[in-house]
Amino acid sequence: MEASTVYYTDFRCPVGTSLTDKLRRLCIAAGIKNIDMEGRFVAIKMHFGELGNLAYLRPNYAKVVADLCKEQGGMPFLTDCNTLYPGSRKNALEHLTCAQLNGFWPMTTGCQVIIADGLRGTDEVEVPVPNGEYCKTAKIGRAIMDADIFISLSHFKGHESSGFGGCLKNIGMGCGSRAGKMEQHNAGKPQVDPSPCVGCGMCTRICAHDAITITDKKAHIDHDKCVGCGRCIGVCPTDAIGCGYDESNIVLNRKIAEYTKAVVDGRPCFHISLVIDVSPNCDCHAENDVPIVPNVGMFASFDPIALDQACVDAVNAAPVNPDSLLRDAHERHHIDDAHDHFHAAHPDTNWQSALEHGEKLGLGTREYELIKI
Repeated sequence: MEASTVYYTDFRCPVGTSLTDKLRRLCIAAGIKNIDMEGRFVAIKMHFGELGNLAYLRPNYAKVVADLCKEQGGMPFLTDCNTLYPGSRKNALEHLTCAQLNGFWPMTTGCQVIIADGLRGTDEVEVPVPNGEYCKTAKIGRAIMDADIFISLSHFKGHESSGFGGCLKNIGMGCGSRAGKMEQHNAGKPQVDPSPCVGCGMCTRICAHDAITITDKKAHIDHDKCVGCGRCIGVCPTDAIGCGYDESNIVLNRKIAEYTKAVVDGRPCFHISLVIDVSPNCDCHAENDVPIVPNVGMFASFDPIALDQACVDAVNAAPVNPDSLLRDAHERHHIDDAHDHFHAAHPDTNWQSALEHGEKLGLGTREYELIKI
């Protein structure tokens, strides 16, 4: 496979030029206007930030992308799926409130916000994974699959499980319903924590396999009957049912690549990543630590694999920020010259596994030509 093209611009802004101007020019140079959007629904997948986290992308960037789509006759909407863990985005009402509190609503973004997997995170579509080794189908939020065109707008940062969170993480994990997220994170099946369980029986009513019973006002899951669909997690009102988060980080990354393949396969897609406020952990945290490197720039491509590779290469070429977790890791492990910032920050991770598997699946290539505009 020949090298893909990745377009890049830095964050320097001479007087009279704004970052939103530069993002617009980047998207146009990378070819977003070559997509026929006339009369089509356009899903713009991004992360709205957990409450308390301030590293997420500002809504101003989303508006640039939404406006470009509308100029081309498209009908864009911002979207994400509910989280698996209890937080401020585990159902659509809380998720929308979180998005609005963080600045995402039509006045600021120029388009509506839709939570793709519905009220409880159970509105999903099972999508085939071509050549999937770990997942034959992927459980994707319905609104994302209902869209005609898919655009990812990602904040590129570190991640404690996948090494970094970029384009593939935003798509593969982010587009999974709550059950889809469980499938990626978990090697086993849901577990019941008896302490918060009130025996309401909602899980028994949603289970299609009669795997859940209520005894002494507590739910019990028969793992011999359970197929691991995860729908009980979505309906539990007290967050008593969860997954074990026991999948290895390498397999997790490969599942993320397979879910990404399911989302993008067979329709027009475009991908944008901003390497800014590169916090060491995911934006799902209710806090954000000092960025591990200085701000790098904005990247765009039709190839999600090449895009992630270009972003990680740019971060690894950047100097380490003082007083950051990465600097602490260097001092703790006596590292003088690290060429892999993400592995240094989180030694138990292997970010290469996602890109290698994605390349194997035909998502794209790690070989790229970087064009600065």
